[in-house]
Amino acid sequence: MDQIKIGKFIATLRRQSGLTQEKLGEKIGVTNKTISRWENGNYMPDIEMLQLLAKEFNVSINELLAGQKMSDEEFRKNADENIIAVSKESAFSFEERKAYFKKKWRKEHISLFVVLLLIIIVTFVLPFVVSKPWFVGLVPLIAFIEYGYQNNRMMIYVENCLYK
Repeated sequence: MDQIKIGKFIATLRRQSGLTQEKLGEKIGVTNKTISRWENGNYMPDIEMLQLLAKEFNVSINELLAGQKMSDEEFRKNADENIIAVSKESAFSFEERKAYFKKKWRKEHISLFVVLLLIIIVTFVLPFVVSKPWFVGLVPLIAFIEYGYQNNRMMIYVENCLYK
């Protein structure tokens, strides 16, 4: 993806539509400085802005990302390349977002982990108090089952955050 080429294409489309940077900014909800930064190739519009620009100029997002109007054959050829390029240049990779949501879930559920630790400690101490040493075998089993259950809940949360 060539930001300068995209910026020039946005500037060309804006001029063809008879709009100033200020008028275009008002229509899509950004400042004229933001439009200027896009047109100079200093910044890329985010996906929401690309949608608004495509609608405003009656072009596809794929054409905006290619920085030119395209025939059907060129459109198909560039579509996959543009999707890959956008995903690589997004602010956070998929793995970074996944790690972020895992960390967030763990932080939100810290009290749960404290309670689980207490349950494991009680389960480990209880067999010696009630003179039933076979209870000691339950500690790893309970810990393993609880870990699996909580890990599953965390991954459901992460997937919901990533794919919504």
